[in-house]
Amino acid sequence: MAGIEIEALIKSLSKLPGLGPRSARRIALALIKRRETLLEPLAQTLEAAARTVKVCSTCGNFDSVDPCVICSDARRDDAVICVVEDVADVWALERTGAFRGRYHVTGGLLSPLDGIGPGDLKIEKLAARASDPKVKEVILALSATVDGQTTAHYIAERLQGTSAAVSGLAQGMPIGGELDYLDDGTISAALKARRPI
Repeated sequence: MAGIEIEALIKSLSKLPGLGPRSARRIALALIKRRETLLEPLAQTLEAAARTVKVCSTCGNFDSVDPCVICSDARRDDAVICVVEDVADVWALERTGAFRGRYHVTGGLLSPLDGIGPGDLKIEKLAARASDPKVKEVILALSATVDGQTTAHYIAERLQGTSAAVSGLAQGMPIGGELDYLDDGTISAALKARRPI
C-alpha cells in the first residue's frame, strides 16, 4: 500500500487522457525512482506552465503570449481562417506545415445531448472575425462525427451573409475521424481537397 502522497500522484496521473490506473502507477513509480532527473524537473515545468500559459484572445490557441505566436505572425494569410474544435487540432495542422492562414478554436462541438449549444462555443466570435472584408475563406476543419458535422452546418449557416466562402475538409478525412489522431499526409491531403459546404 502506497502513502497518501503517492496515491494522490497516481490518482492525478490517471486523470490524464490515455492513462488508466495501471499506467498511472507505473509512471508514478518511474517518477519517484528518478526523482532528481524526472520528478523535480517535471514539477518545475508544470508549475511554470500553470503560471505562464494562457488562452489567445484572438484565436483560442495556448501560448505564453497573447495574442499567440501564430496570430502575431505577419507572414500568415489573414484571408483564410481554419476553424477547429480544440487546440490539439491546431497543433496537428501546424505539424503538417500545409496551412499558413489563421485559426479559430471553437472550444468544442455542438452536442444537444450533452447540453452544449451555440452559446457554449466561440461561434459568435468567429462570425465577427469572418465579417472582416479581408477574410475570403473559412475552412471548417471539424471532426467527421455527427456532432462535428452538426457544428459545421450550424457555422456555415451562421456565416451566410459574410463575404467569406465556407469550405470543409475532404479527401483523407475518414468518417468518425478526429484531426489529432490523423497522420500528417492525411491532414495535408484533406486540406488541399477541401470543398464548399
